[in-house]
Amino acid sequence: MVNHSSRHALFLPVVLTVQFLVALDMSVVNIALPGIRTGLGFAPEDLTWVVSAYALAFGGLLMLGGRLADVVGRRRVLIAGFTLFGAASLAGGLASEPWQLIAARAVQGVGAAALAPVGLTLITVMYPAGKERSGALAMWGAAGALGGAVGVLLGGMLTDWFGWRAVMLVNVPVVLLAAFAARIAVPLDDRHGARPRLDTAGAVLVTAGTTALVLGLVRAESLGWSSATTLLTLAAAALLLTAFAAVEARHRQPLLRLGMLRLRPVLSANMFSLLLAAGQFGAFYFVSLYLQQVLGYGPTATGAAFLPFCVGIVAGSVFAARTITRYGVRALTVTGGLLAAGGMAWWALVMTPESGFWLAVLPPSLLGSVGIGLCMVPLGTAATSGISAHEAGMASGLLNTSRQIGGSVGLALLVTVATAAGADGGGAGTPLMDGFPAAFWTAAALLAVGALSMAVLYREPDAGPRAPGAGAGRVALRGAALDGPDDSARPDPAAAP
Repeated sequence: MVNHSSRHALFLPVVLTVQFLVALDMSVVNIALPGIRTGLGFAPEDLTWVVSAYALAFGGLLMLGGRLADVVGRRRVLIAGFTLFGAASLAGGLASEPWQLIAARAVQGVGAAALAPVGLTLITVMYPAGKERSGALAMWGAAGALGGAVGVLLGGMLTDWFGWRAVMLVNVPVVLLAAFAARIAVPLDDRHGARPRLDTAGAVLVTAGTTALVLGLVRAESLGWSSATTLLTLAAAALLLTAFAAVEARHRQPLLRLGMLRLRPVLSANMFSLLLAAGQFGAFYFVSLYLQQVLGYGPTATGAAFLPFCVGIVAGSVFAARTITRYGVRALTVTGGLLAAGGMAWWALVMTPESGFWLAVLPPSLLGSVGIGLCMVPLGTAATSGISAHEAGMASGLLNTSRQIGGSVGLALLVTVATAAGADGGGAGTPLMDGFPAAFWTAAALLAVGALSMAVLYREPDAGPRAPGAGAGRVALRGAALDGPDDSARPDPAAAP
């Protein structure tokens, strides 16, 4: 028999492992791509699908994964996500044909889409609002930062020492241990009344629409923004997402309750998360190119160069967790957004072949990462403010979707800006590298706009008595909703006697 103290000791490590794994597998494969191409005989034009297959499945299913946690149960979805992720990692590591690896990466993305929303949902439901939840959110954000940085470092080391298959197989023992711990540490949902039904039509529309949007964005770089394929894909995404909104407005148990977006904390947190991810993911890509193609760093050295970025995010997250009750969400996110924008501007000003790591990489990495870290805890807090426990997965899926779409938009936009600016600049390098400053200035502008959106839209909620039937993730909001009728008072079928 497992006692309560054992459950408590294992709970947070399980949640942090979820965030670490999802972030790790978004970056670990990138360094191994040359070895994958040689080992499996990929055609050059098909190699990007090793990355895109994961991104498409992950981005397209995040909203569904979050809502499934509410409907089916958080522990069930968590263990199912671990199972899919581990099985796909094993299959990818044993792949003998290109299509097998692409399929395995897609299934990995499905597993990640189940895992990512559950992590934030569990923190929201299991930790009461205040210092305890802020501390858990700080570690959650730090785990994501560590996963991204370690992914680059580990990808290089494993590829150099053991070959590309190791970057897939390394997940298997971690997932097995995490799934076993989850069965012990994560309690079954405490449900009363009828289980809510899944909004099948909404799930199909949002999955198809988000997948089409991410596909259009990730292929725009190679096909061109004005190509018929890109335009048709993005138009299809717009139509599908519009239809999704229409269905959700009429559904009694929607996949996404649209009234949630009339809560200022939720709306502003998702807007800023999208813009923050757009700047952050794009900048990460360009710094990687600079380290490898300009400074000549190898895979392992490139990963090590990102460790200060990870340290800065951890420092910013810890500071935010300790001071959020003193300064509030708006002050921390606006300050963090401006610091991150300053880091991007620093890169734009000093990143030249002559400046090197100590001037062009380390100082702006620390400045920008501290700013990003300052934002993580308050954004997680704001995105779940006013949300009841039975909709925590919905809110978490929305936040994760905003981040994933933001990252895809940012990377596509910044690559386009850099290529266009480099082609017009007439520099000595490639058009993409000559356009680095323009890309970083664009990233700085995105982050500054995000900080401005928090300053204008966000209102600090007043904590009041918890509504009957609401979980730990809900506080009463007075004056925090946007104009218009709020359907948050709609009767909850899951709470019906």
